[in-house]
Amino acid sequence: MPALRAAEPSRHPAPTVKAVTLAHLVFGRPAIDEAERFLADFGLVTASRTAEALYLRAAGSQPYCYRVEAHREARFIGFGLTVRTREDLEAVARIPGASPIAKSRHAGGGDVVALKDPSGFLVEVIFGQAPVEPLPHRAAISMNTGDAKARVNATQRPPATPPEVLGLGHVALEIADFQATCGWYTRHFGFIPSDVLVLPDGSPAGVFLRLDLGQTPADHHTLTMVQGVVPTFNHAAFEVVDADAVGMGHQVMQGAGWQHAWGIGRHLLGSQVFDYWRDPWGCKHEHYSDGDVFTEEFPAGVHLVSREGMAQWGPPMPRSFTRPKLTPGLIGAIVANVSRSPDLTIGKAIALARLFG
Repeated sequence: MPALRAAEPSRHPAPTVKAVTLAHLVFGRPAIDEAERFLADFGLVTASRTAEALYLRAAGSQPYCYRVEAHREARFIGFGLTVRTREDLEAVARIPGASPIAKSRHAGGGDVVALKDPSGFLVEVIFGQAPVEPLPHRAAISMNTGDAKARVNATQRPPATPPEVLGLGHVALEIADFQATCGWYTRHFGFIPSDVLVLPDGSPAGVFLRLDLGQTPADHHTLTMVQGVVPTFNHAAFEVVDADAVGMGHQVMQGAGWQHAWGIGRHLLGSQVFDYWRDPWGCKHEHYSDGDVFTEEFPAGVHLVSREGMAQWGPPMPRSFTRPKLTPGLIGAIVANVSRSPDLTIGKAIALARLFG
């Protein structure tokens, strides 16, 4: 295994704050009704709708986890993080480029600070958002194994309905300025690397970052960044009750005619049972269950990046999962980023294209 050759990803010894949850995603869409139809089949529940935005929720106490704003062109805008205290929010407001603290005009209220990360994605940092009553959901199915029979004189028959989404799990981004962007999140929000993917020369190709919740177990990753040629959304993941819910989601989404992206399988890093679907604009949305969780002391792993290393079992990751649609605008952006970004060389762009293009 090559030694990691970069300053990031690494833990920051004294981050500005330690974020505690991934609160929501923000998308711009030219057809909000179509977005709502996809997300309802996917398992999210409409919480409210205004003239400006559609808010969807999961079964947990977050007032919403997905915001769809009306835009002429489809685009990913950013996401929200929550902090523990008002003092934390005041510290975030002192980060260069941050907005002053303001009252949130979105579902759940609270106070918010808006920032742009070094790659241009919006980050809304929230304190004091009002929780909502959790939605009921079925219990995980008791599993009979070869060594232990937990389900006796009973059957398992999950309903053939959209899976009940428990909550927003993580967001994955492709980044041209990998070092600056990764360092911004570890420095200001206390993200911890769980696993780092490297190219044969040891330079980072991706990182799975988790929240630092001390001795409270945190998901293996809440934010994933991969070295890309332009900053763009890769996917978002939503936790469901169990593997049967992943399978039922596959059946429901397939029956509704949505475009499948990859799955069903089990990831190697993070261990989740996964299944990916594309929304009407091609953005990937993942159902998952049974992911790893770590406390603060668990050390980071370093792994040679490969297509085969993306899953323990399941169908091979298709080329369409990572291959961007080449347009004149994208080609121009790639040329500009190769000439500008210290993280993106022609050699690295070629290596990434051979791996995932």
